[in-house]
Amino acid sequence: MSASPALRTWLEHVRVLAVEIGPRGSTTEGERQGAEYCRRTFERLGLQPLVESFTSARSIFHPHLLASLFMLAAFILYPLGGRLTAWAAALLSLLSLVSQLQELGFQNNLFRLLVPKGTSQNVTAVIPPSGEHRRDLVLIGHIDTQRTPFIFRTPWLVEAYKAFTTVAFVAFAAQVVLFTYGALTGTRWAWLGGIAGALCAVLLAAICVEAERSPFTAGANDNASAVGLVLALAEEFAVRPLEHTRVWCACTGCEEVQHYGAIDFFRRHRAEMKDPAGLVFELVGVAGPGWLTTEGIIIPFHSDSSLQSLAGRLSAEHPEWGAYPVKISGGNSELADCARAGVRAITLFGLTPSGEAPYWHQAGDTFDKIKPSVLEKTYALARAMIAEIDQED
Repeated sequence: MSASPALRTWLEHVRVLAVEIGPRGSTTEGERQGAEYCRRTFERLGLQPLVESFTSARSIFHPHLLASLFMLAAFILYPLGGRLTAWAAALLSLLSLVSQLQELGFQNNLFRLLVPKGTSQNVTAVIPPSGEHRRDLVLIGHIDTQRTPFIFRTPWLVEAYKAFTTVAFVAFAAQVVLFTYGALTGTRWAWLGGIAGALCAVLLAAICVEAERSPFTAGANDNASAVGLVLALAEEFAVRPLEHTRVWCACTGCEEVQHYGAIDFFRRHRAEMKDPAGLVFELVGVAGPGWLTTEGIIIPFHSDSSLQSLAGRLSAEHPEWGAYPVKISGGNSELADCARAGVRAITLFGLTPSGEAPYWHQAGDTFDKIKPSVLEKTYALARAMIAEIDQED
């Protein structure tokens, strides 16, 4: 590994988070300890960290479990009492489908009222520029880690799960249409058409229950590597601030349960920012460096075109970095939160060139998998992009 102090510091941050603290599930004590480590690090650098608490769902699987139970309850209810229960089943199915779509779109919905909740926190430090303040730059990495369900054990299972969720969505939508038609016309065969939705609901419920019983990962790559990079950059800029750019170093909580932390951060602070840009870090310790072009589940989000061009130009000028563009489907980074807050942003996302996310939500996501050579290249790309952003007109 390079003798660069910044890289040694980055690796040490990853080690503390993934080994000394370990699993950091959303709203758990481990996540709180990770946030406390970030706070102490910022204080040691002479910064004034801000710890902001918020209420969050505890698991990304709870809303999906509720959706499956609602759909299954509607299937059971439909034939019990003629048109009255048919209408009740149709409305229950519709409510489930709409709530699921709202959840995937980061919107408040019925399920968010019903799921168990806990307290999480963001830890932020702000570093003013040495000269004229022209713009703001937000550096984001999330502290929390995910569980290790069966569906994430291999790339093949991940792809199978993505295919199943598509089939289940179609089946649930069909159940809404069929049950509504049956309630309007009184036909009995509409209930039989709901069998596919009921079977998908049973399978989805089983997947969610198994996921909730699985342990949390230590999360060295996802996402101690990102938090470590934010902290390492904070150490550099605390000593040598950027010339025209105020830097927000944001270590967020509860990204793994639909980004509650980033949403809370921008809700509190977006109005304070001047011409902001965002640099999001995800899984940057094993593969890459890659820069994200497109992501999304229901709604596609795109990295800012000017930042994509910047990443591409710098990578062409430095072929030794081996950097490349990547995209994801069926998932989001905190790029989505930047975009919805009106902040032009890009994610440095450590996918392989084929699109695989190394050790994503797996028990094998441990400190020994981190590759110093990848850290070195990713740091070089991130630092070069930040320098260019600082000098923009």
